Amino acid sequence: MVFLVKLVEVVLLLALFGCSPWTVWSSTLCKHTTNLEQVRPHSVSITEFGAVGDGLTLNTKAFQNAIFYLNSFADKGGAKLFVPPGRWLTGSFDLISHLTLWLDKDAVILGSTNPQDWPVVDPLPSYGRGRELPGGRHRSLIYGQNLTDVIITGNNGTIDGQGSIWWSRFRNKTLDYTRPHLVELMNSTGVLISNLTFLNSPFWNIHPVYCSQVTVQNVRILAPPDSPNTDGIDPDSSDNVCIEDCNISTGDDLIAIKSGWDEYGIAYGRPSTNIIIHRLVGKTETSAGIAIGSEMSGGVSEVHAENIQFYNSYNAIRIKTSPGRGGYVRNIYVSNMTLTNVDIAIRFTGLYGDHPDDGYDPNALPVIEKITIKDVIGEKIKTAGLMEGIEGDNFVDICLSNINLNVSSNYPWKCSHVKGYSDLVLPEPCEPLKERIFPEHCSDCYYLSNHLQSSNNQNRAGQISGEIRS
Repeated sequence: MVFLVKLVEVVLLLALFGCSPWTVWSSTLCKHTTNLEQVRPHSVSITEFGAVGDGLTLNTKAFQNAIFYLNSFADKGGAKLFVPPGRWLTGSFDLISHLTLWLDKDAVILGSTNPQDWPVVDPLPSYGRGRELPGGRHRSLIYGQNLTDVIITGNNGTIDGQGSIWWSRFRNKTLDYTRPHLVELMNSTGVLISNLTFLNSPFWNIHPVYCSQVTVQNVRILAPPDSPNTDGIDPDSSDNVCIEDCNISTGDDLIAIKSGWDEYGIAYGRPSTNIIIHRLVGKTETSAGIAIGSEMSGGVSEVHAENIQFYNSYNAIRIKTSPGRGGYVRNIYVSNMTLTNVDIAIRFTGLYGDHPDDGYDPNALPVIEKITIKDVIGEKIKTAGLMEGIEGDNFVDICLSNINLNVSSNYPWKCSHVKGYSDLVLPEPCEPLKERIFPEHCSDCYYLSNHLQSSNNQNRAGQISGEIRS
């Protein structure tokens, strides 16, 4: 009898492999974008513009003047600004196209602790206001808009936002405007951020918004576990984004994919799509390893996350949305994930709330569909899944495959207003997800659909099943 059970499991695994597509879509994007780094024909050091790396002298003018000078080489192959060893205190400064900002391994760019060195700029049109407060927001430490071919890299140099003063103002409710990010690039194409350490961001760390062809590679992002809203990497209304080989430990989501907030995001209408996440390692005691939302009103689709490790974390995978968001989250694929000491492995939240103002339409319901999570193992997990959709707006085609979690809770799954399918999931999933993927629902599951292979494997599975019965 044990042999027959094992044989059936093997057949199911073969069938599930038969659902898989012929090509690996996610690998091509990252291979293409990693070719962005190039040698610049012109190079200067920040010291040539009077910068002093003593951690005390404010070097904002030096950075601004250096980049203004280098702009003359934009049509001559671009230029590199070299930051040598030292502690280079600065306020916010702008980048230009065809620029490489390169940090030596012992170079630290320090964000000023004076809020006046972070100018206030208009809110994002897809948000309608600052994310934390109505009105404007402080510009990021390193900023740029309408750029092409921008590289921020080095030999593991450091960008330190010195965010504690901002966290205190947030907790004390003494902020005048929304806190700044460490890096924000808007409406830009061909961006590479690599081989750096980001520390203590006042708010989100890396925020590409309205961007295309963005690679974030080999970065380490660190902030204290109780630092508020210090997201790691937040692709926002951006497409063709590749995030690879990153180690992140912060006080909020490690990666949060966004696309605008309620009526403003719906009106702006720019989705986040074609987003690849490979080899991500990290922890967050308060939030999620990979989150989608809660601002997702422009839509999020075609997200592939593979080879993921989360430990000592609150949630692993989370989708956050709410009535009033509108938009959609669809075609999401997470595979080969290892979890250790995680409170909730999979979490969907349909009533997140948190609206920019009273102008949102409560009848603007989000569409959440075709979410595939497969090949997951976990130890010291409290809850396998907490999946809460929206009454009258079910989250559908949720597909779970080959998941094995060591769960301490007596109620490992809690589900409402969701519908989907599963195979080889332990502990056994909740009733709305118990219907098997194979063979009838293979095509309902994102990235598991290949009708020719499915048909062949269905025939083979039928033959073996008949042999077992006989």
